[in-house]
Amino acid sequence: MNITREQVDALNAVVTVAITKEDYKPKVDKVLQDYRKNASIPGFRKGAVPMSLIQKQYGKAILVDEVNKLLQSSLNDYLVEEKLDILGNPLPKLTEDFNWDADDYAFEFELGLAPEFKIDLAAKNKLVKYIIKADDTMLEEQLERIQKQYGKLVSKEKSEEGDDIRGTFTNEEKGINNTVTITPSIFKTKTTGKKFIGKKVGDVVTVSTKNLFDDDHKLMDYLKVSHDDVHGLEIDVDFTIEEINTTEKAELNQELFDKLFGEGVVTSVEQLKEKIKEDAEQQFATQADQKFLNDVTEFLIENTKFDLPAEFLKKWIQTVGENPLTAEQAEEEYAKSEKGLRYQLIEGKVITENNLQITFDDLKAYTSDVIKKQMAQFGQMNPTDADVDNIVSRVLSNKDEVKRLSEQVMSEKMLNLFKENVKAKEKEVTYQDFIKEMYGE
Repeated sequence: MNITREQVDALNAVVTVAITKEDYKPKVDKVLQDYRKNASIPGFRKGAVPMSLIQKQYGKAILVDEVNKLLQSSLNDYLVEEKLDILGNPLPKLTEDFNWDADDYAFEFELGLAPEFKIDLAAKNKLVKYIIKADDTMLEEQLERIQKQYGKLVSKEKSEEGDDIRGTFTNEEKGINNTVTITPSIFKTKTTGKKFIGKKVGDVVTVSTKNLFDDDHKLMDYLKVSHDDVHGLEIDVDFTIEEINTTEKAELNQELFDKLFGEGVVTSVEQLKEKIKEDAEQQFATQADQKFLNDVTEFLIENTKFDLPAEFLKKWIQTVGENPLTAEQAEEEYAKSEKGLRYQLIEGKVITENNLQITFDDLKAYTSDVIKKQMAQFGQMNPTDADVDNIVSRVLSNKDEVKRLSEQVMSEKMLNLFKENVKAKEKEVTYQDFIKEMYGE
């Protein structure tokens, strides 16, 4: 057997695998002998069927099967030995007049090769690393929300300022049908808010979406419309009132503090504000980190220049699915996937060059932290190590969960690497300003 490679260009090559009769004959003969031992053909005793008959009946199929097995194993070994970094899979070059009756065979395969490129994490950029601060307005809103949440709910017949009004926004044309709880004060103008005062259950209030809120993005939450639709949206929506409640606010006392954070952790309103601020800014930091990771990813994709074996990849896309694609369909698929492929190559290089590896201890520690946070959300502030370890063991026994969590751990490692190496301007913002920045406004 002989394997040779012709380098077409930097991104394409053709490998030729030459197989002689001596390479495959012993294996073919062995399989034929096994067939003969077990063949049951009328007129012959088992194991006594003439080899010529076995050869005539099964020879060609066995030959093709064994040559293909030898071909695949040899090609795979060659790619490993030569350390060829290929994209997709080798594509066989079809030969219309291929002759299986010959003694020796030659098979050609097209290869798409991964490009060589450099990644410069320290390159100049206009990236921003946001630091989101919880301002006084947000803290006061959170205090009021907590007091309402732990207060006493009282049902009412007629709405007043400050009441919670539960109902459904609808607009048939836009397919809007979303049930929410509102207060008249959430609207941008007092005129709109007054429309909801003095109403009863079953009443319908019609409002225009134009300037309904101080920020059009709130339409996404209250009406469940997409970001693309919120700007300039000018339609009427009906709000059908289903429930009216007022809340006798809970007192800001030690009993409430202990319910929120455990006995004795918080002992004053000022400490409560500090705790709310700390928890909020931790959550904000996670969102800011995700934006930074996304922004660095986009920057690397746009600024790391390299060519791809596009024509090879389009041909490969035609063959890779369950159903073959036309050239036009493959062109469309390639256009959709090119950006993702570029980032996969960039990500792989970043991981390799910086030796980013995931150990079992990394995975276990990350999973434990996730579980503790989830338990805290349900009021279990101080779970025992044994309880957490038992849950971690169950989670990590699921392969799908291990895969998902491993991706999150690697994402965290990439984020930390970018924070250390990518120079970006730090900018302090409120959460509302961050939302505007996030959507490019």
